[in-house]
Amino acid sequence: MRYRSMEECIVDLEKHGHLVRIQEEVDPNLEMAAIHLKVYEAGGPALLFEKVKGSRYRAVSNLFGTIERSKFIFRDTWESSQDVIALRSDPMKALKQPFQYIGTGLAARKALPLKKGNGIPAGFEEIQISDLPQIKHWPGDGGAFVTLPQVYSEDPDKPGIMNSNLGMYRIQLSGNEYEINKEVGVHYQIHRGIGIHQTKATKRGQPLKVSCFIGGPPAHTLSAVMPLPEGLSEMTFAGLLAGRHFRYSYVDGFCVSRDADFVITGEIHPGETRPEGPFGDHLGYYSLTHPFPVMKVHKVYAKQGAIFPFTVVGRPPQEDTSFGELIHELTGGAVKQEVPGVKEVHAVDAAGVHPLLFAIGSERYTPYQQLKQPAELLTIANRILGTGQLSLAKYLFITAEEERPVSTHNIEDFLAYILERINLHRDIHFQTNTTIDTLDYSGTGINSGSKVVFAAVGEQKRTLCTEVPVILENLENLQGFGQAKMIMPGIVALQGPKFTDYAEARKETDKLGAAVQEQGALDTCPMIILCDDSTFMSETLSNFLWATFTRSNPSHDIYGVNSGVENKHWFCDNVIIDARVKPHQAPPLVPDAGVERKIARFFVQGAVLGGLNVKSV
Repeated sequence: MRYRSMEECIVDLEKHGHLVRIQEEVDPNLEMAAIHLKVYEAGGPALLFEKVKGSRYRAVSNLFGTIERSKFIFRDTWESSQDVIALRSDPMKALKQPFQYIGTGLAARKALPLKKGNGIPAGFEEIQISDLPQIKHWPGDGGAFVTLPQVYSEDPDKPGIMNSNLGMYRIQLSGNEYEINKEVGVHYQIHRGIGIHQTKATKRGQPLKVSCFIGGPPAHTLSAVMPLPEGLSEMTFAGLLAGRHFRYSYVDGFCVSRDADFVITGEIHPGETRPEGPFGDHLGYYSLTHPFPVMKVHKVYAKQGAIFPFTVVGRPPQEDTSFGELIHELTGGAVKQEVPGVKEVHAVDAAGVHPLLFAIGSERYTPYQQLKQPAELLTIANRILGTGQLSLAKYLFITAEEERPVSTHNIEDFLAYILERINLHRDIHFQTNTTIDTLDYSGTGINSGSKVVFAAVGEQKRTLCTEVPVILENLENLQGFGQAKMIMPGIVALQGPKFTDYAEARKETDKLGAAVQEQGALDTCPMIILCDDSTFMSETLSNFLWATFTRSNPSHDIYGVNSGVENKHWFCDNVIIDARVKPHQAPPLVPDAGVERKIARFFVQGAVLGGLNVKSV
């Protein structure tokens, strides 16, 4: 199915049982988001909210709530899109398999953006920001946000749609110091294309013209989050995945998508910011209030019968998890071309994507040496940490597939494979005072933190414990430490006193390390996670991944038993990661209890909604 609009997609999903309509009026202040979260958690359908309190426009969510539904939406264009990306990454494929890719050139030609005159498209009307559904997602959010925007900007040095950038940068519609209907906040993170465009515009002393498209064919939404190969624009990919040209025109010098449901145009002026946030984000915490660019609103347009798409982000997994899976399936091969020697890279969703990477590389530099140590793996690790959004990672665990097959998606087996082989006196490599994800508050400041690479290769060096070692059980006598619990083979959670500051944390971990040494060797347990609640940490693998890697800054929160620095290498006998909650970190997301009670009316005995018992549909 090649959808020309959001409406066509919704009709098709409903026809095939993938969408339900909620006909009762629902409040955009927390209620809509709370309903979405419950339906997503249950694996339910997409939701069309037909009566949004305070707005005449409908809203839709959970379109991409399952990978199966996402693939269903793109069922007619998925393979051809994969082929085009594969050829961009490896053009020799067309020569090696000419008949397989014979239709790819035609698909790519049809995908080129198509300009359709000038002026406001037929069927569009001018509205105001306050006319849009004012959706507030979490209790602590600073206002209403657009969570599925397609933010468009052009290169000031090379204007035109083929040198444009389309990104999903959240838009704050209300709250804080924004003048309603005249200003909106634009929150873009580090390493984003719009930042390059704004830098160029600022050097020229000019405002940057920006358009925010909302809705339209679902392919346009997915295009805004795609990390595409060099030379393939988001606008071309949008046409490719939609199966029809991205149609646009210019109005007052601003690009307008003729297929979008809503369009906001405006300018970002040099040096002008406003406090933006807080916002409940995809790491599972609030991103706090910081100065970000403010867009002076020029015009707002809506098409007849427009539908406002939104999602709700929070602790993974959420709807945006499907984006990650789709991206990996479409572009997974591209990283192999960009980083020679790499076989697989997995941004771990349960840890919030950016904090934690698993990778499989190659180790071919010194085949003549019997005693192996990471060499090519370190080259690959540095390439990964210097590539696009992968550069935002804090933790990278990397190995070479030698003794048996391993998969980065089998998390417990992959970590065990590394921990069985890692040389803790040699194979932990830090990068300090560097960039991390804008949304990650474990570092030393916004965008600032550190990285660490755990690289392992060669034969198995140890057998991992599958029960809490007696040494750690005996720590009950050490004041403030105890409640040791197994997380997985080789990794134990240890409950400690509440974190106060880093000076005290150093004393505590030194004391802990000395106590462990005093008891004897602990080779079977290479990793100890220091936490506030060892029961929570050990309950599920997801809890371990989320709490450990979102709450720690490698350079500040990794300690070691018998640790030190020798020949410029940090070493230890056992790694201690301090994953206790730090005072400077952002608060975790907690639903509003009152709203939870209020939306219970939807979740009672009644019509079946994707496995849920729901009323009023």
